[in-house]
Amino acid sequence: MDTFPSWIAVRSAFEHAARWFVSTVVAERGRWDEPGLGEWSVRDLIGHTSRALLTVESYLDKNATAIDIGSPGGYFRAALASMGDPAAVARRGRDAGIALGPEIDAAVVEISERVLARVNSEQPDAVVATPVGGMRLVDYLPTRTFELTVHTCDLAVALGRPLDVPSVAAVESLTVLGELAAHAGNAGPLLLAVTGRRALPAGFTVL
Repeated sequence: MDTFPSWIAVRSAFEHAARWFVSTVVAERGRWDEPGLGEWSVRDLIGHTSRALLTVESYLDKNATAIDIGSPGGYFRAALASMGDPAAVARRGRDAGIALGPEIDAAVVEISERVLARVNSEQPDAVVATPVGGMRLVDYLPTRTFELTVHTCDLAVALGRPLDVPSVAAVESLTVLGELAAHAGNAGPLLLAVTGRRALPAGFTVL
C-alpha cells in the first residue's frame, strides 16, 4: 500500500504528461529541423523535454539519502538560482536532441516506457539526488510533470497542434505554478488575470 495518499495522483499526472509528449512527437515525425522555441529547433526542444524523463532515472541511480528540498516550488527556486543560465540551458537542449539520434520518435518512445516502468517500481519516499539537493520522489516528480507539460505545449505550438493538455497533468502543473506565484508574492496579479479582471503586466512570469 502507498504510504503517501497523493502518490497515485502524482504518478498518474506524470504518466499522462509523458504520454502526451510522446504522442506529439510521434504524430509529427520528420519535422525535426523546423523552428521550435527561441533558438531551438524542434529537435532541440524535444531533446530538452526528454530530459524531464531522463533526469528521473539518472537522479534515482545516485542513491542519495539526505532530503534537502521538500516541495516542487522549492526545487524550482533552488534550480533557477544555481542552474538558470540561459546559454547553458540552450546547450543542454541541443546536446540532448543530438543524443536522441536519427530516429527521434523511437528514442522518445523507448525512454518514456523505460522511465515510466522505473517510476512505477519505486516507492514515493525514494530519495532523488538532484543537482540542488536530495528530494523524495513524490516531491520531485511534479517538477518533471510540469516540465513535460509546459514544453509539450511549446512543441504543440511550434508544430501547429492543438493544446490538448491532459487534465491531470494540467492540474499538477498549475498547482506548481500556484506555489511559485504565492512564494514570490505574485498570486494577486495571476488570480486577477486568470479570472478576467486584469491583464498581466508585460513580461510577467512566476519563474
